[in-house]
Amino acid sequence: MITPFDPATLTGPAQKIFTGPPKMREMGARGVALGVTPPDLILLLVAFSQCEETALRETAEKTLSNLPPQVLNGAIAGKLTVLAIHHLAVRYHAKTEVLSALLGMPEIDIDTICDVAKICGEDTSELLATNEERLLANPRIIELLYLNKHTRMSTADRLIELAVRNQVEVNLPAWKEAAAAIQNELIIDNGGEPTPDDLIFAQNISIAESLRSHGDIEDVLAVSDDPNEEEKLKEKYVPLYREIAAMTTSQKIRFATIGSPEAIMLLVNDASPLVSMAAAKSPQVNEAVVEQVAKRRNISGDVLSAFGQRPELLRRLSTKRDLMKNPKTPPSLAMKLISHFQPHELERMAQDRNVSGSVRQLLKNYLERKKR
Repeated sequence: MITPFDPATLTGPAQKIFTGPPKMREMGARGVALGVTPPDLILLLVAFSQCEETALRETAEKTLSNLPPQVLNGAIAGKLTVLAIHHLAVRYHAKTEVLSALLGMPEIDIDTICDVAKICGEDTSELLATNEERLLANPRIIELLYLNKHTRMSTADRLIELAVRNQVEVNLPAWKEAAAAIQNELIIDNGGEPTPDDLIFAQNISIAESLRSHGDIEDVLAVSDDPNEEEKLKEKYVPLYREIAAMTTSQKIRFATIGSPEAIMLLVNDASPLVSMAAAKSPQVNEAVVEQVAKRRNISGDVLSAFGQRPELLRRLSTKRDLMKNPKTPPSLAMKLISHFQPHELERMAQDRNVSGSVRQLLKNYLERKKR
């Protein structure tokens, strides 16, 4: 855990600047601090970046993010505090030579590595993925790298395989599905270079992002009110559908976990239960996605049940109504939704032939008990 800044940790010259007159403090925030060594200067700048004075805080932030090479190298060569290491690692994670030196410091806190894993680019994620001992001792790093869109797909596969092989469970929504899929796939050592699959996966993420709706989310399928009419894929989503179809199961599961709402709405209907359930569990699923999927008649009951285990996704009454009327909705989910409707609406549902027979019987039994 990164402890808050304590002014007492500053050396004498740095404390003199930190508590000095306004002009001296301003110069210190700009990195001009006579008699202060590079490691102490980093901590002094961190102190200014957390002070209440807006101008000093902003100046120090800018200075910390644009340190001259001689100051940065001098700081790394010296003895840095845990807090100083954290601020440098987060700001300079794209400089692999700097981050590599920071990662080698015994004082580095695991929270610093986790914060870097959330935001880092491809090269840094490769660097973080090399220390297997640290990864196994801290599965949170595996989780964050897997969820980071800049991590190569092949690297994500290696991370999952490493955890499975060592019987380490990772806190991912679709961990069960990812762990099952990786055992049936060949893990290729790319020698540090991106594989063709890595490039395709990154391309598909880009395609999905380009199709992201910036207004109300629409379904990728054209769903008709006529139960005899087949649900068809909308034309603009055909290219993404084709690219997804060529993916491996592991790739689809990760795509479902980090992809756009449009990608998830394609993947919840995947023929593989591992993929469809990973899509249903995705942290990217929101109320708008569930509202669209709830109307589908060819959706898996297991997917709908997975949605039902996340109450925050079922707050819209229209979604609850569509789920009640969906022939694939399991009675266990319908039972959770019954109390949200008036008796007269439940009576109509109980007579609706589009509602599954088991749910209609459930409604009839419920209404009979209410009348007693």
